Amino acid sequence: MNKQQIEHIINRKVSANSLIETAIQGVRLFKITEPIQCEPAVYEPSVTAIVRGGKEAIWGGKKHLYDNNKYICCSMSMPIETGTPETSADNPLLGVYISIDPRLMTEVALEIQSSRGSSRMLNSAASPQGVSTAIWDESFSDALYRLLLLDDDSMDLAILEKSRLRELYYAILKGEAGHSFKRAFGVGNEIARSIEFLSSHITKPVTIDELADQIGMSRAVFHRKFKQATSMSPIQFVKSMRLNHAAMKIAEGTNVNVAAMNVGYVSSTQFSREFKRMYGLSPKQWGQAKAQSLNTIQ
Repeated sequence: MNKQQIEHIINRKVSANSLIETAIQGVRLFKITEPIQCEPAVYEPSVTAIVRGGKEAIWGGKKHLYDNNKYICCSMSMPIETGTPETSADNPLLGVYISIDPRLMTEVALEIQSSRGSSRMLNSAASPQGVSTAIWDESFSDALYRLLLLDDDSMDLAILEKSRLRELYYAILKGEAGHSFKRAFGVGNEIARSIEFLSSHITKPVTIDELADQIGMSRAVFHRKFKQATSMSPIQFVKSMRLNHAAMKIAEGTNVNVAAMNVGYVSSTQFSREFKRMYGLSPKQWGQAKAQSLNTIQ
């Protein structure tokens, strides 16, 4: 029932092909009624709850389909391609995007892990994934609906926002993807910290040995755990992050050479070669295609 009420809130607040900010920290509502082909993006720690329609994403070389049976969890920064190719006016995509507050999620994760038996459960659990899904259980639905209700009352928002966010985070941590968020924000978050470091130093050369030393792992163990979490080697991850950031900038109209330099490429030839290998178009062709697509929509 709460999922239908959440859908009603989105339809009431959002017009077609829009993503709007709510008054709630990190929470946005979206409604898409036109198909969008998969394009490069960089997901930050977040949860995406689709209440109607579906979307697809490509990461780790595999295509993943998402709908309203499960919510999407990204526990660490990830290079990804995402789109809504099956979306239409008759089959719109409606949902809620929640950007994770690192401080609050860490606070709740550590409180859970400090409770009796949680450390034992964490240590025995499977390796976390950077992107995963979790079933829309009653706890998550109730917490999300109660959080969205705050957007209509400024006094309720001022008094209850943090407690309602904590309630939602608690539901996420108890859900199917909870282990990944505990590993990213609680005890044992070494790989998440290394990914955060890589993401913030995307323009600088960083070696695997430096990353492994930084979190106290051997090169071999670090490489294995990193690939378990992201489905990519550290080198593949950095390349994907750089090229996705560049592709997004070029699509926005940034000069190709400027976009290349902004993500750490010194050689424009190398940048063009690696860009075409990943996206099937040269950077210039990519920019022209995106400009033409934008003009067609307008």
